[in-house]
Amino acid sequence: MMFKVLKKDAGSRARLGVLETPHGAVETPGYVVVGTHAQVRELSPKDLEKTKTQIIIANTYHLWQALGDAGLKKYSGLHQEMNWRRPLMTDSGGFQVFSLGFARELGIGKVATRVSPLATRENLVRITDDGVYFHTEKGDQYLDAKKSIWIQERLGADIILAFDEPTSPLHDYQYNQTALERTHRWAKESLKAKTSNQFLYGIVQGGLFEDLRRASAEFIGSMDFDGLAVGGSFGSAFGGQSKNFQELDWVVPHLPENKPRHLLGIGLVEDLFMGVAKGIDTFDCVVPTREGRHGNLYTSPGEINIHRGLYRDDVGLIDPECECEVCAVKKTSRGRLRQLFKDKNSEAGYLASFHNVYFFNNLMNQIRQAIAEDRFGKLMAERLARRG
Repeated sequence: MMFKVLKKDAGSRARLGVLETPHGAVETPGYVVVGTHAQVRELSPKDLEKTKTQIIIANTYHLWQALGDAGLKKYSGLHQEMNWRRPLMTDSGGFQVFSLGFARELGIGKVATRVSPLATRENLVRITDDGVYFHTEKGDQYLDAKKSIWIQERLGADIILAFDEPTSPLHDYQYNQTALERTHRWAKESLKAKTSNQFLYGIVQGGLFEDLRRASAEFIGSMDFDGLAVGGSFGSAFGGQSKNFQELDWVVPHLPENKPRHLLGIGLVEDLFMGVAKGIDTFDCVVPTREGRHGNLYTSPGEINIHRGLYRDDVGLIDPECECEVCAVKKTSRGRLRQLFKDKNSEAGYLASFHNVYFFNNLMNQIRQAIAEDRFGKLMAERLARRG
Protein backbone atom coordinates (compact mmCIF):
# COMPACT_ATOMS: atom_id res chain seq x y z
CA MET A 1 0.00 0.00 0.00
CA MET A 2 1.14 3.47 -0.77
CA PHE A 3 -0.18 6.17 1.55
CA LYS A 4 1.19 9.66 1.29
CA VAL A 5 0.50 12.63 3.53
CA LEU A 6 0.39 15.66 1.25
CA LYS A 7 -0.16 18.37 3.84
CA LYS A 8 -0.74 18.80 7.57
CA ASP A 9 -2.98 21.40 9.18
CA ALA A 10 -1.13 23.84 11.40
CA GLY A 11 -3.91 24.15 13.97
CA SER A 12 -4.88 20.49 14.44
CA ARG A 13 -3.89 16.93 13.55
CA ALA A 14 -5.89 17.13 10.30
CA ARG A 15 -3.99 15.97 7.26
CA LEU A 16 -4.50 15.79 3.52
CA GLY A 17 -3.43 12.56 1.87
CA VAL A 18 -3.85 9.99 -0.86
CA LEU A 19 -4.25 6.24 -0.49
CA GLU A 20 -3.25 4.22 -3.56
CA THR A 21 -4.92 0.83 -4.14
CA PRO A 22 -4.97 -1.60 -7.08
CA HIS A 23 -8.37 -0.18 -8.03
CA GLY A 24 -7.44 3.47 -7.86
CA ALA A 25 -6.67 6.21 -5.40
CA VAL A 26 -8.69 7.40 -2.41
CA GLU A 27 -8.23 11.04 -1.52
CA THR A 28 -8.22 11.58 2.23
CA PRO A 29 -9.89 12.61 4.44
CA GLY A 30 -12.54 10.45 2.79
CA TYR A 31 -15.90 8.79 3.41
CA VAL A 32 -16.32 5.04 2.96
CA VAL A 33 -19.89 4.31 1.87
CA VAL A 34 -21.47 1.21 3.40
CA GLY A 35 -22.69 -1.58 1.13
CA THR A 36 -23.41 -4.25 3.72
CA HIS A 37 -24.57 -7.04 1.42
CA ALA A 38 -22.24 -6.09 -1.46
CA GLN A 39 -24.69 -3.45 -2.59
CA VAL A 40 -25.31 0.12 -1.49
CA ARG A 41 -29.04 0.23 -0.81
CA GLU A 42 -31.04 2.16 -3.44
CA LEU A 43 -28.00 3.14 -5.54
CA SER A 44 -26.40 1.59 -8.62
CA PRO A 45 -22.65 1.74 -9.37
CA LYS A 46 -23.39 4.53 -11.87
CA ASP A 47 -25.30 6.45 -9.19
CA LEU A 48 -22.40 6.03 -6.78
CA GLU A 49 -19.98 7.53 -9.27
CA LYS A 50 -22.29 10.55 -9.59
CA THR A 51 -22.28 10.95 -5.81
CA LYS A 52 -18.45 11.23 -5.74
CA THR A 53 -18.13 7.89 -3.92
CA GLN A 54 -14.49 6.81 -3.80
CA ILE A 55 -14.67 3.58 -1.82
CA ILE A 56 -17.27 1.15 -0.44
CA ILE A 57 -17.15 -1.20 2.57
CA ALA A 58 -18.98 -4.54 2.57
CA ASN A 59 -19.84 -6.74 5.54
CA THR A 60 -17.86 -9.96 5.93
CA TYR A 61 -20.21 -11.64 8.41
CA HIS A 62 -23.39 -11.13 6.40
CA LEU A 63 -21.77 -12.15 3.11
CA TRP A 64 -20.34 -15.26 4.78
CA GLN A 65 -23.80 -16.17 6.06
CA ALA A 66 -25.36 -15.59 2.64
CA LEU A 67 -22.74 -17.39 0.55
CA GLY A 68 -21.49 -20.09 2.89
CA ASP A 69 -18.06 -21.64 2.62
CA ALA A 70 -18.94 -23.47 -0.58
CA GLY A 71 -20.21 -20.30 -2.22
CA LEU A 72 -17.13 -18.37 -1.17
CA LYS A 73 -14.81 -20.95 -2.74
CA LYS A 74 -16.27 -20.22 -6.17
CA TYR A 75 -17.05 -16.53 -5.60
CA SER A 76 -15.77 -14.27 -8.37
CA GLY A 77 -15.01 -11.42 -5.98
CA LEU A 78 -16.76 -8.26 -4.85
CA HIS A 79 -15.51 -6.03 -7.64
CA GLN A 80 -17.02 -8.25 -10.31
CA GLU A 81 -20.20 -9.08 -8.39
CA MET A 82 -20.85 -5.42 -7.57
CA ASN A 83 -19.74 -4.14 -10.98
CA TRP A 84 -17.57 -1.69 -9.07
CA ARG A 85 -14.10 -0.96 -10.42
CA ARG A 86 -13.01 1.37 -7.66
CA PRO A 87 -11.56 0.59 -4.21
CA LEU A 88 -13.36 -1.71 -1.78
CA MET A 89 -12.97 -2.52 1.90
CA THR A 90 -14.38 -5.34 4.05
CA ASP A 91 -14.71 -5.49 7.81
CA SER A 92 -13.67 -8.60 9.72
CA GLY A 93 -16.96 -9.71 11.27
CA GLY A 94 -15.78 -8.24 14.55
CA PHE A 95 -18.57 -5.67 14.74
CA GLN A 96 -21.17 -8.46 14.67
CA VAL A 97 -19.49 -9.88 17.77
CA PHE A 98 -20.78 -6.70 19.41
CA SER A 99 -24.00 -6.00 17.50
CA LEU A 100 -25.35 -9.55 17.78
CA GLY A 101 -23.96 -9.99 21.26
CA PHE A 102 -23.72 -7.41 24.01
CA ALA A 103 -25.46 -4.70 22.00
CA ARG A 104 -28.58 -6.91 21.95
CA GLU A 105 -28.21 -8.12 25.51
CA LEU A 106 -27.51 -4.73 27.10
CA GLY A 107 -29.62 -2.62 24.77
CA ILE A 108 -26.93 -0.07 23.95
CA GLY A 109 -25.06 1.23 20.90
CA LYS A 110 -21.35 1.91 20.53
CA VAL A 111 -21.64 5.64 21.32
CA ALA A 112 -23.04 5.75 24.83
CA THR A 113 -23.94 9.44 24.94
CA ARG A 114 -25.88 9.32 21.67
CA VAL A 115 -28.39 6.53 22.19
CA SER A 116 -31.51 6.10 24.24
CA PRO A 117 -31.99 2.76 26.00
CA LEU A 118 -32.77 0.03 23.50
CA ALA A 119 -34.93 -3.01 24.10
CA THR A 120 -32.80 -5.89 25.33
CA ARG A 121 -32.87 -9.11 23.34
CA GLU A 122 -31.16 -12.47 23.35
CA ASN A 123 -27.38 -12.47 23.07
CA LEU A 124 -26.58 -14.50 19.94
CA VAL A 125 -22.82 -14.70 20.50
CA ARG A 126 -20.53 -16.87 22.63
CA ILE A 127 -16.98 -15.54 22.85
CA THR A 128 -13.98 -17.73 23.61
CA ASP A 129 -10.30 -16.90 23.71
CA ASP A 130 -9.84 -18.53 20.32
CA GLY A 131 -12.86 -17.25 18.42
CA VAL A 132 -16.59 -16.62 18.42
CA TYR A 133 -19.70 -18.79 18.04
CA PHE A 134 -22.70 -17.09 16.42
CA HIS A 135 -26.07 -18.69 17.19
CA THR A 136 -27.92 -18.74 13.84
CA GLU A 137 -30.83 -20.58 12.23
CA LYS A 138 -28.24 -22.88 10.67
CA GLY A 139 -26.83 -23.70 14.09
CA ASP A 140 -23.65 -22.37 15.69
CA GLN A 141 -21.30 -20.70 13.19
CA TYR A 142 -17.69 -20.38 14.32
CA LEU A 143 -15.53 -17.44 13.31
CA ASP A 144 -11.94 -16.77 14.31
CA ALA A 145 -9.09 -14.69 12.93
CA LYS A 146 -7.95 -17.34 10.46
CA LYS A 147 -11.47 -17.87 9.11
CA SER A 148 -12.16 -14.13 8.92
CA ILE A 149 -9.07 -13.58 6.78
CA TRP A 150 -9.96 -16.60 4.62
CA ILE A 151 -13.42 -15.15 3.96
CA GLN A 152 -12.06 -11.68 3.20
CA GLU A 153 -9.51 -13.11 0.79
CA ARG A 154 -12.34 -14.84 -1.08
CA LEU A 155 -14.30 -11.57 -1.18
CA GLY A 156 -11.26 -9.83 -2.64
CA ALA A 157 -11.54 -6.26 -1.35
CA ASP A 158 -8.51 -3.98 -1.61
CA ILE A 159 -8.48 -3.33 2.16
CA ILE A 160 -9.37 -5.93 4.80
CA LEU A 161 -9.49 -5.81 8.59
CA ALA A 162 -8.07 -7.93 11.38
CA PHE A 163 -10.54 -9.86 13.54
CA ASP A 164 -11.28 -8.17 16.86
CA GLU A 165 -13.67 -7.95 19.78
CA PRO A 166 -15.35 -4.56 20.25
CA THR A 167 -16.78 -3.93 23.70
CA SER A 168 -19.88 -2.18 24.99
CA PRO A 169 -19.70 1.24 26.70
CA LEU A 170 -21.15 -0.54 29.74
CA HIS A 171 -18.30 -3.01 30.09
CA ASP A 172 -15.99 -2.49 33.04
CA TYR A 173 -12.22 -2.23 33.05
CA GLN A 174 -11.60 -5.91 33.69
CA TYR A 175 -13.74 -7.06 30.78
CA ASN A 176 -12.16 -4.51 28.44
CA GLN A 177 -8.72 -5.71 29.46
CA THR A 178 -9.65 -9.34 28.74
CA ALA A 179 -11.25 -8.41 25.40
CA LEU A 180 -8.19 -6.37 24.47
CA GLU A 181 -5.91 -9.34 25.10
CA ARG A 182 -8.08 -11.35 22.71
CA THR A 183 -8.04 -8.58 20.11
CA HIS A 184 -4.25 -8.38 20.25
CA ARG A 185 -3.91 -12.15 19.98
CA TRP A 186 -6.29 -12.19 17.02
CA ALA A 187 -4.34 -9.34 15.40
CA LYS A 188 -1.23 -11.55 15.38
CA GLU A 189 -3.25 -14.45 14.02
CA SER A 190 -4.78 -12.27 11.31
CA LEU A 191 -1.35 -11.20 10.09
CA LYS A 192 -0.15 -14.79 10.14
CA ALA A 193 -3.22 -16.05 8.25
CA LYS A 194 -3.08 -13.61 5.34
CA THR A 195 -1.81 -15.11 2.09
CA SER A 196 -3.02 -12.43 -0.35
CA ASN A 197 -1.67 -9.05 -1.44
CA GLN A 198 -4.63 -7.24 0.09
CA PHE A 199 -3.92 -4.40 2.50
CA LEU A 200 -4.62 -5.43 6.09
CA TYR A 201 -5.57 -2.96 8.83
CA GLY A 202 -5.10 -3.69 12.51
CA ILE A 203 -7.78 -2.49 14.94
CA VAL A 204 -7.20 -0.51 18.13
CA GLN A 205 -9.62 -1.27 20.98
CA GLY A 206 -9.67 -0.57 24.72
CA GLY A 207 -13.12 0.91 25.30
CA LEU A 208 -13.40 4.01 27.45
CA PHE A 209 -10.16 3.47 29.36
CA GLU A 210 -7.19 5.66 28.56
CA ASP A 211 -4.41 3.27 29.55
CA LEU A 212 -5.96 0.42 27.56
CA ARG A 213 -6.44 2.60 24.51
CA ARG A 214 -2.85 3.83 24.65
CA ALA A 215 -1.52 0.31 25.16
CA SER A 216 -3.57 -0.96 22.22
CA ALA A 217 -2.43 1.87 19.95
CA GLU A 218 1.21 1.17 20.79
CA PHE A 219 0.79 -2.59 20.31
CA ILE A 220 -1.20 -2.49 17.05
CA GLY A 221 0.82 0.48 15.77
CA SER A 222 4.07 -1.45 16.16
CA MET A 223 2.86 -4.39 14.06
CA ASP A 224 3.28 -4.95 10.34
CA PHE A 225 -0.17 -3.71 9.34
CA ASP A 226 -0.73 -1.62 6.22
CA GLY A 227 -3.10 0.71 8.04
CA LEU A 228 -4.77 1.20 11.40
CA ALA A 229 -8.42 1.35 12.40
CA VAL A 230 -9.93 2.58 15.65
CA GLY A 231 -12.97 0.64 16.83
CA GLY A 232 -15.09 -0.14 19.82
CA SER A 233 -17.19 2.05 22.08
CA PHE A 234 -16.99 5.81 22.53
CA GLY A 235 -18.45 8.25 25.07
CA SER A 236 -18.84 7.82 28.81
CA ALA A 237 -21.64 5.55 29.97
CA PHE A 238 -21.13 6.52 33.59
CA GLY A 239 -22.59 10.00 33.83
CA GLY A 240 -19.87 12.02 32.11
CA GLN A 241 -19.97 13.64 28.70
CA SER A 242 -17.48 12.54 26.06
CA LYS A 243 -18.95 13.63 22.75
CA ASN A 244 -15.61 14.96 21.55
CA PHE A 245 -14.11 11.51 21.00
CA GLN A 246 -11.36 11.97 23.54
CA GLU A 247 -10.42 8.36 22.86
CA LEU A 248 -8.78 9.58 19.65
CA ASP A 249 -6.54 11.91 21.66
CA TRP A 250 -5.31 8.86 23.55
CA VAL A 251 -4.79 6.76 20.43
CA VAL A 252 -3.62 8.83 17.46
CA PRO A 253 -0.30 10.09 18.91
CA HIS A 254 0.82 6.46 19.22
CA LEU A 255 0.01 5.48 15.63
CA PRO A 256 2.58 5.66 12.81
CA GLU A 257 2.44 8.88 10.82
CA ASN A 258 3.04 7.09 7.53
CA LYS A 259 0.02 4.78 7.70
CA PRO A 260 -3.67 5.56 7.06
CA ARG A 261 -6.08 5.75 10.01
CA HIS A 262 -9.70 4.65 9.78
CA LEU A 263 -12.50 5.28 12.29
CA LEU A 264 -14.94 2.37 12.25
CA GLY A 265 -18.69 2.95 12.15
CA ILE A 266 -18.59 6.68 12.91
CA GLY A 267 -19.71 9.31 10.41
CA LEU A 268 -22.13 12.05 11.45
CA VAL A 269 -21.23 15.59 10.39
CA GLU A 270 -19.87 16.64 13.79
CA ASP A 271 -17.98 13.35 14.05
CA LEU A 272 -16.25 13.93 10.73
CA PHE A 273 -14.94 17.35 11.67
CA MET A 274 -13.86 16.15 15.11
CA GLY A 275 -12.25 13.00 13.73
CA VAL A 276 -10.38 14.82 10.97
CA ALA A 277 -9.14 17.40 13.48
CA LYS A 278 -7.80 14.56 15.61
CA GLY A 279 -5.95 12.90 12.74
CA ILE A 280 -8.37 10.39 11.19
CA ASP A 281 -8.13 9.81 7.43
CA THR A 282 -11.23 7.74 6.57
CA PHE A 283 -14.63 7.01 8.09
CA ASP A 284 -17.46 4.58 7.38
CA CYS A 285 -21.08 4.82 8.48
CA VAL A 286 -24.54 3.55 7.44
CA VAL A 287 -26.13 6.96 8.11
CA PRO A 288 -26.42 8.36 4.54
CA THR A 289 -28.51 5.55 3.09
CA ARG A 290 -30.19 4.23 6.24
CA GLU A 291 -31.51 7.63 7.26
CA GLY A 292 -32.26 8.54 3.65
CA ARG A 293 -34.62 5.58 3.36
CA HIS A 294 -36.49 6.88 6.39
CA GLY A 295 -36.80 10.45 5.13
CA ASN A 296 -33.99 12.03 7.14
CA LEU A 297 -31.94 14.29 4.91
CA TYR A 298 -28.66 16.10 5.47
CA THR A 299 -28.41 19.67 4.28
CA SER A 300 -25.90 22.48 4.70
CA PRO A 301 -27.83 24.14 7.57
CA GLY A 302 -28.64 20.82 9.29
CA GLU A 303 -30.80 17.71 9.16
CA ILE A 304 -34.46 17.72 8.16
CA ASN A 305 -37.15 15.07 8.49
CA ILE A 306 -39.12 15.27 5.29
CA HIS A 307 -42.18 13.67 6.91
CA ARG A 308 -42.91 16.80 8.94
CA GLY A 309 -46.03 18.67 7.94
CA LEU A 310 -44.22 21.96 7.40
CA TYR A 311 -42.71 20.51 4.18
CA ARG A 312 -46.10 19.59 2.67
CA ASP A 313 -46.23 22.54 0.27
CA ASP A 314 -42.54 23.47 0.38
CA VAL A 315 -41.39 24.23 -3.18
CA GLY A 316 -37.79 24.86 -2.12
CA LEU A 317 -35.00 22.46 -3.02
CA ILE A 318 -33.90 19.84 -0.51
CA ASP A 319 -30.69 21.83 -0.12
CA PRO A 320 -30.31 25.02 -2.21
CA GLU A 321 -26.53 24.83 -1.77
CA CYS A 322 -26.27 21.26 -3.01
CA GLU A 323 -25.02 20.46 -6.52
CA CYS A 324 -26.09 16.81 -6.58
CA GLU A 325 -28.28 15.53 -9.41
CA VAL A 326 -31.36 15.38 -7.16
CA CYS A 327 -31.09 19.05 -6.18
CA ALA A 328 -29.30 20.80 -9.05
CA VAL A 329 -30.52 18.77 -12.05
CA LYS A 330 -33.86 17.21 -11.11
CA LYS A 331 -34.71 20.25 -8.96
CA THR A 332 -36.51 18.02 -6.47
CA SER A 333 -38.54 20.07 -4.00
CA ARG A 334 -39.06 19.17 -0.38
CA GLY A 335 -42.80 19.05 -0.95
CA ARG A 336 -42.51 16.59 -3.82
CA LEU A 337 -40.14 14.33 -1.91
CA ARG A 338 -42.46 14.35 1.09
CA GLN A 339 -45.37 13.31 -1.14
CA LEU A 340 -43.32 10.50 -2.67
CA PHE A 341 -42.62 9.14 0.80
CA LYS A 342 -46.29 9.49 1.75
CA ASP A 343 -47.29 7.57 -1.39
CA LYS A 344 -44.68 4.91 -0.55
CA ASN A 345 -43.14 5.50 -3.95
CA SER A 346 -39.81 3.66 -4.29
CA GLU A 347 -38.28 6.75 -5.88
CA ALA A 348 -38.41 8.49 -2.50
CA GLY A 349 -35.75 6.33 -0.87
CA TYR A 350 -33.62 6.52 -3.98
CA LEU A 351 -33.68 10.33 -4.18
CA ALA A 352 -33.05 10.79 -0.46
CA SER A 353 -30.22 8.25 -0.39
CA PHE A 354 -28.59 9.72 -3.50
CA HIS A 355 -28.68 13.19 -1.98
CA ASN A 356 -27.33 12.04 1.40
CA VAL A 357 -24.42 10.06 -0.05
CA TYR A 358 -23.48 13.02 -2.24
CA PHE A 359 -23.75 15.35 0.76
CA PHE A 360 -21.25 13.37 2.84
CA ASN A 361 -18.82 12.76 -0.01
CA ASN A 362 -18.98 16.43 -0.96
CA LEU A 363 -18.47 17.50 2.65
CA MET A 364 -15.27 15.46 2.74
CA ASN A 365 -14.20 17.12 -0.51
CA GLN A 366 -14.79 20.53 1.08
CA ILE A 367 -12.72 19.44 4.09
CA ARG A 368 -9.88 18.34 1.82
CA GLN A 369 -9.95 21.67 -0.01
CA ALA A 370 -9.95 23.53 3.29
CA ILE A 371 -6.89 21.66 4.57
CA ALA A 372 -5.11 22.35 1.27
CA GLU A 373 -5.90 26.07 1.59
CA ASP A 374 -5.04 26.38 5.32
CA ARG A 375 -8.62 27.12 6.38
CA PHE A 376 -9.79 23.85 7.93
CA GLY A 377 -10.29 25.38 11.38
CA LYS A 378 -12.39 28.17 9.87
CA LEU A 379 -14.53 25.74 7.87
CA MET A 380 -15.08 23.55 10.91
CA ALA A 381 -16.16 26.50 13.05
CA GLU A 382 -18.49 27.86 10.37
CA ARG A 383 -20.18 24.54 9.55
CA LEU A 384 -20.69 23.48 13.14
CA ALA A 385 -21.98 26.95 14.11
CA ARG A 386 -24.60 26.78 11.33
CA ARG A 387 -25.80 23.47 12.76
CA GLY A 388 -26.24 24.97 16.20
